[in-house]
Amino acid sequence: MPTTPVREPRQDRSRATRRRLLEASVRCMAELGWSGTTVAVVAERAGVSRGAAQHHFPTREDLVTGLIEYMTEVRAAEIESVAAGLRSGPRRTEQVLSVLVGLYRGPVFRAALHVWTAAAVDEALRDKVRPLEAELGRTAHRMAVELLRVDEETPGARETVQATLDLARGLGLGELLRDDTARRARVLRQWAATLDTVLPPTS
Repeated sequence: MPTTPVREPRQDRSRATRRRLLEASVRCMAELGWSGTTVAVVAERAGVSRGAAQHHFPTREDLVTGLIEYMTEVRAAEIESVAAGLRSGPRRTEQVLSVLVGLYRGPVFRAALHVWTAAAVDEALRDKVRPLEAELGRTAHRMAVELLRVDEETPGARETVQATLDLARGLGLGELLRDDTARRARVLRQWAATLDTVLPPTS
Protein backbone atom coordinates (compact mmCIF):
# COMPACT_ATOMS: atom_id res chain seq x y z
CA MET A 1 0.00 0.00 0.00
CA PRO A 2 1.59 3.32 -1.06
CA THR A 3 2.36 5.75 1.71
CA THR A 4 1.17 9.33 1.59
CA PRO A 5 4.07 11.83 1.52
CA VAL A 6 4.32 13.88 4.69
CA ARG A 7 3.96 17.54 3.78
CA GLU A 8 6.15 20.04 5.52
CA PRO A 9 4.02 22.49 7.55
CA ARG A 10 3.57 25.83 5.82
CA GLN A 11 5.23 27.73 8.67
CA ASP A 12 8.30 25.49 8.49
CA ARG A 13 8.50 25.96 4.71
CA SER A 14 8.26 29.69 5.16
CA ARG A 15 11.09 29.72 7.71
CA ALA A 16 13.24 27.55 5.45
CA THR A 17 12.62 29.87 2.49
CA ARG A 18 13.50 32.91 4.56
CA ARG A 19 16.70 31.26 5.74
CA ARG A 20 17.71 30.35 2.17
CA LEU A 21 17.15 33.95 1.14
CA LEU A 22 19.27 35.28 3.99
CA GLU A 23 22.08 32.81 3.30
CA ALA A 24 22.00 33.81 -0.37
CA SER A 25 21.97 37.50 0.54
CA VAL A 26 25.23 37.08 2.49
CA ARG A 27 26.88 35.44 -0.51
CA CYS A 28 25.55 38.08 -2.91
CA MET A 29 26.54 41.04 -0.75
CA ALA A 30 30.01 39.61 -0.17
CA GLU A 31 30.59 38.88 -3.86
CA LEU A 32 28.57 41.55 -5.68
CA GLY A 33 28.42 44.43 -3.22
CA TRP A 34 25.51 46.74 -2.54
CA SER A 35 24.66 47.65 -6.13
CA GLY A 36 24.61 44.03 -7.26
CA THR A 37 22.51 42.68 -4.40
CA THR A 38 18.85 43.01 -5.34
CA VAL A 39 15.88 40.98 -4.18
CA ALA A 40 15.68 39.42 -7.66
CA VAL A 41 19.33 38.35 -7.66
CA VAL A 42 19.08 36.95 -4.14
CA ALA A 43 15.92 35.04 -5.09
CA GLU A 44 17.71 33.47 -8.04
CA ARG A 45 20.70 32.50 -5.88
CA ALA A 46 18.37 31.04 -3.25
CA GLY A 47 16.42 29.03 -5.82
CA VAL A 48 13.06 30.59 -4.97
CA SER A 49 10.62 32.65 -7.00
CA ARG A 50 10.85 36.42 -7.02
CA GLY A 51 7.33 36.56 -5.64
CA ALA A 52 8.27 34.35 -2.70
CA ALA A 53 11.32 36.52 -2.02
CA GLN A 54 9.27 39.71 -2.09
CA HIS A 55 6.76 38.15 0.30
CA HIS A 56 9.54 37.96 2.89
CA PHE A 57 11.48 41.06 1.81
CA PRO A 58 9.40 43.54 -0.22
CA THR A 59 12.37 45.91 -0.73
CA ARG A 60 16.14 45.69 -0.70
CA GLU A 61 16.17 47.74 2.51
CA ASP A 62 13.96 45.12 4.16
CA LEU A 63 16.36 42.45 2.93
CA VAL A 64 19.33 44.32 4.42
CA THR A 65 17.54 44.67 7.76
CA GLY A 66 16.98 40.92 7.82
CA LEU A 67 20.54 40.34 6.65
CA ILE A 68 22.09 42.25 9.54
CA GLU A 69 19.88 40.51 12.10
CA TYR A 70 20.81 37.17 10.54
CA MET A 71 24.53 37.99 10.63
CA THR A 72 24.26 38.73 14.34
CA GLU A 73 22.65 35.33 14.92
CA VAL A 74 25.26 33.56 12.79
CA ARG A 75 28.14 35.20 14.61
CA ALA A 76 26.69 34.38 18.03
CA ALA A 77 26.22 30.72 17.04
CA GLU A 78 29.74 30.50 15.60
CA ILE A 79 31.34 32.00 18.69
CA GLU A 80 29.38 29.74 21.05
CA SER A 81 30.43 26.71 19.03
CA VAL A 82 34.11 27.67 19.02
CA ALA A 83 34.07 28.76 22.67
CA ALA A 84 33.07 25.25 23.75
CA GLY A 85 36.38 23.96 22.38
CA LEU A 86 38.65 26.58 23.96
CA ARG A 87 41.22 25.06 26.26
CA SER A 88 42.36 26.53 29.55
CA GLY A 89 46.04 27.30 29.91
CA PRO A 90 48.66 29.97 29.28
CA ARG A 91 47.67 30.49 25.62
CA ARG A 92 43.93 30.65 26.12
CA THR A 93 43.81 34.42 25.63
CA GLU A 94 45.58 34.07 22.30
CA GLN A 95 43.04 31.45 21.27
CA VAL A 96 40.21 33.80 22.22
CA LEU A 97 41.72 36.61 20.16
CA SER A 98 41.88 34.34 17.13
CA VAL A 99 38.17 33.63 17.61
CA LEU A 100 37.37 37.34 17.87
CA VAL A 101 39.38 38.14 14.75
CA GLY A 102 37.21 35.53 13.03
CA LEU A 103 34.29 37.92 13.52
CA TYR A 104 35.93 40.18 10.96
CA ARG A 105 36.90 37.64 8.32
CA GLY A 106 35.07 35.72 5.63
CA PRO A 107 31.89 36.39 3.64
CA VAL A 108 29.76 37.57 6.57
CA PHE A 109 32.22 40.35 7.37
CA ARG A 110 32.63 41.27 3.69
CA ALA A 111 28.87 41.47 3.32
CA ALA A 112 28.61 43.71 6.39
CA LEU A 113 31.37 45.94 5.07
CA HIS A 114 29.45 46.57 1.84
CA VAL A 115 26.34 47.46 3.85
CA TRP A 116 28.25 49.90 6.10
CA THR A 117 29.86 51.55 3.06
CA ALA A 118 26.49 52.04 1.37
CA ALA A 119 24.95 53.36 4.58
CA ALA A 120 27.73 55.93 4.95
CA VAL A 121 26.41 57.82 1.90
CA ASP A 122 22.70 56.97 2.15
CA GLU A 123 20.96 58.67 5.06
CA ALA A 124 17.76 56.60 4.86
CA LEU A 125 19.72 53.36 4.84
CA ARG A 126 21.97 54.66 7.63
CA ASP A 127 18.92 55.27 9.83
CA LYS A 128 17.92 51.62 9.34
CA VAL A 129 21.41 50.21 9.79
CA ARG A 130 22.60 52.22 12.79
CA PRO A 131 20.47 50.53 15.51
CA LEU A 132 21.16 47.09 14.03
CA GLU A 133 24.89 47.79 13.88
CA ALA A 134 24.77 48.95 17.50
CA GLU A 135 23.12 45.65 18.48
CA LEU A 136 25.77 43.74 16.52
CA GLY A 137 28.44 45.68 18.41
CA ARG A 138 26.85 44.91 21.78
CA THR A 139 26.69 41.22 20.88
CA ALA A 140 30.37 41.17 19.92
CA HIS A 141 31.32 43.02 23.11
CA ARG A 142 29.33 40.63 25.31
CA MET A 143 30.96 37.65 23.63
CA ALA A 144 34.42 39.14 24.11
CA VAL A 145 33.77 39.76 27.81
CA GLU A 146 32.56 36.19 28.31
CA LEU A 147 35.37 34.57 26.35
CA LEU A 148 38.09 36.65 27.99
CA ARG A 149 36.48 36.11 31.40
CA VAL A 150 36.74 39.80 32.16
CA ASP A 151 35.39 41.54 35.23
CA GLU A 152 33.98 44.75 33.76
CA GLU A 153 33.94 46.35 37.20
CA THR A 154 37.72 46.64 36.88
CA PRO A 155 38.59 50.23 35.88
CA GLY A 156 39.41 50.42 32.19
CA ALA A 157 38.29 46.85 31.48
CA ARG A 158 35.37 47.82 29.25
CA GLU A 159 37.52 50.16 27.18
CA THR A 160 40.23 47.51 26.83
CA VAL A 161 37.72 44.97 25.56
CA GLN A 162 36.45 47.52 23.05
CA ALA A 163 40.01 48.25 21.94
CA THR A 164 40.46 44.51 21.45
CA LEU A 165 37.45 44.40 19.12
CA ASP A 166 38.72 47.48 17.26
CA LEU A 167 42.07 45.72 16.82
CA ALA A 168 40.32 42.59 15.54
CA ARG A 169 38.34 44.64 13.05
CA GLY A 170 41.48 46.37 11.81
CA LEU A 171 43.25 43.07 11.31
CA GLY A 172 40.25 41.78 9.42
CA LEU A 173 40.25 44.81 7.14
CA GLY A 174 43.98 44.41 6.51
CA GLU A 175 43.41 40.87 5.33
CA LEU A 176 40.91 41.89 2.64
CA LEU A 177 43.69 42.88 0.24
CA ARG A 178 46.54 40.56 1.21
CA ASP A 179 47.46 37.50 3.22
CA ASP A 180 48.44 38.95 6.58
CA THR A 181 48.65 35.69 8.51
CA ALA A 182 52.20 35.98 9.85
CA ARG A 183 51.91 39.59 11.00
CA ARG A 184 48.49 38.96 12.52
CA ALA A 185 49.85 36.05 14.57
CA ARG A 186 52.63 38.23 16.01
CA VAL A 187 50.23 41.06 16.83
CA LEU A 188 47.76 38.72 18.52
CA ARG A 189 50.50 37.05 20.55
CA GLN A 190 51.70 40.41 21.86
CA TRP A 191 48.18 41.67 22.55
CA ALA A 192 47.31 38.45 24.38
CA ALA A 193 50.30 39.01 26.69
CA THR A 194 49.10 42.58 27.29
CA LEU A 195 45.56 41.48 28.10
CA ASP A 196 46.80 38.83 30.54
CA THR A 197 48.62 41.63 32.36
CA VAL A 198 45.96 44.37 32.39
CA LEU A 199 42.73 42.37 32.56
CA PRO A 200 42.52 40.23 35.67
CA PRO A 201 40.00 37.44 34.96
CA THR A 202 36.82 36.92 36.96
CA SER A 203 37.04 34.34 39.69
